This record gives sequence, structure tokens and C-alpha cells, in this order.
Amino acid sequence: MQLLIVEDDQAVAGALIDAVSAVGHETTHASRGSDALLRHHDAELILLDLGLPDMDGLEVLRKLRQVSDVPVVILSARDDERSVVRGLRQGADDYLVKPIGLTVLLAKIEAVTRRANLGSPTDKNQISAGCLSINLDKREAVLNGRPLALTAKEFELLSLLARHAGSVVTREQILDQLWGDAFLAVSRSLDVHLTGLRAKLASPGMIVNVRGVGYRLEAPSS
Repeated sequence: MQLLIVEDDQAVAGALIDAVSAVGHETTHASRGSDALLRHHDAELILLDLGLPDMDGLEVLRKLRQVSDVPVVILSARDDERSVVRGLRQGADDYLVKPIGLTVLLAKIEAVTRRANLGSPTDKNQISAGCLSINLDKREAVLNGRPLALTAKEFELLSLLARHAGSVVTREQILDQLWGDAFLAVSRSLDVHLTGLRAKLASPGMIVNVRGVGYRLEAPSS
């Protein structure tokens, strides 16, 4: 499993990396919150310290939860009840107080991963939304039996919306998934690709603009 370790203390980070690598996990290390927000895309689980040099770890968690449901385990020296409650309420999957026994940490990683995988789809390479069918391996999209000639970004955008068909996907989520950073200046690229995608779908109202929030794909029935 790919872990992102967000920890500014190099000695602590090294110990964590050694411990999880010894049982077969792969790791990426970030010492700043801003780096974590750029590197979270490939992580299957994040170990997050709260005392980071550039921003509080709870702020990192808040921003992560705007764009991702990746499991997050907080590792912090803050042992007061208020910090624990805030961390869990803002979306952490678990909260461990330093110093942490490595055996306990590994057990917590396994437990959080197991819970996260309970709702995983059986086929992650195929998306169906009404009469829209998307094959992620072949990068093919078919609507009402008609193959869609999409650019790479249009395909990624349609796949993201179809995966959450019927629900709103925020602009921040789209920018994070397709361009890698939801928290820099908003790019006009999204609007350009969205216009192109809508034209190729030739289905008015299929992609609904939820003003001030994001977009929702309404699965076509015919």
C-alpha cells in the first residue's frame, strides 16, 4: 500500500518510514502541509502530523476533505480532548497520540484500510450511468451506443462526473483530480474543457451547473 507520511521531524519520519516499509508498504514523505496537498493523489492512506511548519495539520485535513476521501490517521503530540475531537470531526479516520508504539500503529493502519475497502466497487475500471458507459482501461466512452471522441481531459472530466452521477462534484474536486491542485488560482481550463465536453455529449442538461458549488451529471436514460 502507498502511504504518504506528513511529518516535519526527520527522526520521527525516518522511524515511521522504516517501520511501515518493513511490512511491505511504500512511502512518500512530506514535511510541509502545502507539499502534502500536492502529493496526496497517489496515497492510499495518509499519516498526518498536526504541528507542521507552514500550516496547522487540521487545516491540511480540512482542505483534503474538500477534495478527497483518502483515509487519514492523525499522529500528534496533542493529547487534549479538544484536539482529538476536532480531528475526528473534521474527517480523520483515527487519532493516535505520540509517542506511538509501532505495533499499534501498524494495527491501526490495517484496521482503517479494512474499513475503507468495505465500500469499494467490485469493478473499478468500468463506470455506468444510465445509458452512458465508460471503460477506464480502454479509455472509451459510449453514450446511447455512440462512441464519444473525447480529448484526454474531456474523458477524465466525464469519468469523474459519471463516477459521482447524481451528486455534485465541486470545482475544487475537479481541479484537484484533473490538474493536481485545487488551492491555487482557479484555471479557466476547466470551463474550456467543460464546454467542449457538453458539445460532444449533445445532450442538453446532462451536466448541470450547481451555481457557486460545482457540477452534477444526470445519468441519461435514453
